[in-house]
Amino acid sequence: MARGAAGPARHAGTGRRAVSEAKGRLDKALAVGAVLGLLGVAAGAFGAHALRETVGARDLEIWRTGAHYQQLHAVVLVAIGLWRPRERAASVAAIAFVAGILIFSGTLYAMVLGGPRVLGAVTPLGGLALMAGWAALAVVGLQRARARDV
Repeated sequence: MARGAAGPARHAGTGRRAVSEAKGRLDKALAVGAVLGLLGVAAGAFGAHALRETVGARDLEIWRTGAHYQQLHAVVLVAIGLWRPRERAASVAAIAFVAGILIFSGTLYAMVLGGPRVLGAVTPLGGLALMAGWAALAVVGLQRARARDV
């Protein structure tokens, strides 16, 4: 009997800990999103002012694409951090968005700044990570819709 009584209590504590850890990760999403947003604005300004005179039109467009995707997904990270959903899929989305920004925008920035063009083969992996983030948010929405229907 003692064994059965300890089981639910142990699981209940684990559940609260898991929710607390998830909220902590989402607080990090807010902070990381804010920093990535700040850096995205800086990247956009750098491209508009410093790079405009030193790189060609094609490279400048590549830079703008990186800054645009970085800023867009940084805002989504901030929104996730403020929203603080309890679903695990929200944490997965945040991680995917951070990875996507770093890989997608990072490889674009690196190529424009003189990095090897072979990085262009890695860039789509960042795009896939961004898409995975959106898919994970869709899962959150579907889970909530299903919970309301029950």
